[in-house]
Amino acid sequence: MCGIGFETAKALSDMGATIILVCRDEQKGLAAREEIVKDSGNKKVEIVPVNLSSQKQIREGAKTIMNLHSKIDVLINNAGTWFSKLIYTEDNIETQFAVNHLAYFLITHALLPALRKSDDPRIINVGSDSHFHGKIHFYDINLTNKYHGLRAYAQSKLANVLFTYEFDRRKDDNKLSIYCLQPGLVKTDIGLKHTFSIHGIAWKIRRLGGVTAKEGAATSIYLATSPDVQGESGKYWDRCEVKKSSRSSYDKDMANRLWMLSEKLCDIENYFGTN
Repeated sequence: MCGIGFETAKALSDMGATIILVCRDEQKGLAAREEIVKDSGNKKVEIVPVNLSSQKQIREGAKTIMNLHSKIDVLINNAGTWFSKLIYTEDNIETQFAVNHLAYFLITHALLPALRKSDDPRIINVGSDSHFHGKIHFYDINLTNKYHGLRAYAQSKLANVLFTYEFDRRKDDNKLSIYCLQPGLVKTDIGLKHTFSIHGIAWKIRRLGGVTAKEGAATSIYLATSPDVQGESGKYWDRCEVKKSSRSSYDKDMANRLWMLSEKLCDIENYFGTN
C-alpha cells in the first residue's frame, strides 16, 4: 500500500519537479523511483538513504543532499511511525518522538543553507489532528513511566504544530515559509508496523473509513506549489484551507520550552546558524 510521501512525490514529479526521496530502505526507495519515473516520464528523481531515527544519518544525508543540490525550494517533512511499545533510538530517545518530531526539527536545520538560496523556500510539516489529544511530557519525554503508543504519537504530532509556529516566530528571514498540515485519516500501513496484534486489528478496522493516500497528499501538494499560500506561513492546514489547531498548540511558553529541549536533544547551539 503506497503512502502519502509516494503520492506527493509522484504528483510533483508529474509537474516536472526534481525530486529527492529520503528513504530508510534503499531498495524500496529505488522501487518507488522506478514507478514514479515510469508513470511521469520525469527522470529527475533521486534517492538518498537515511534512517530518520538516527541523528547521525540525518546530518550525513543532509550533507549528501546539499552536495547534489545547492538550492532547495521545498522541504516536505513527511516521516511518520507508530510503535505499540517503548523502543529507543541509537540516540536514546523514544522512537516516535525521534522520527515524528526531532527528525523534522533536525533536517530542517541541516538543510536551511540550501533553502535560503531559493526565492520562495517552503517547509511543509505533515502533522495530524491527533495533536488535539497530545501533551508534551517534559518531565518524561520518553514516556518511560506510562508508555502507550497513542500517547507517544499524539505528543509527537503536537510537537509538529508547536515546532511550526515557533519556527515562524523565530525565523530570521521572512522569505522562509513553514506550514503544518493534517492529511486526514489515510489508508496506509502505519498502524500495522511495530504494533501489538490487537492494535493492528484496530487500525485495519479504523482505516476503513479513511481516505486514499492520494487524497491525503493533496494538501502537501497544494502547499508545495500554490502561489496562494505565500505569506500564509506559520499556520495549520486541512483540505487545502487554514484551520484552527488545538488550544495548547498556541501556547508560546510550551513552544519555546519544546524548542530549547529539541535543540538540546539534537545538540544544536544556534538553530538558524551553521552548527
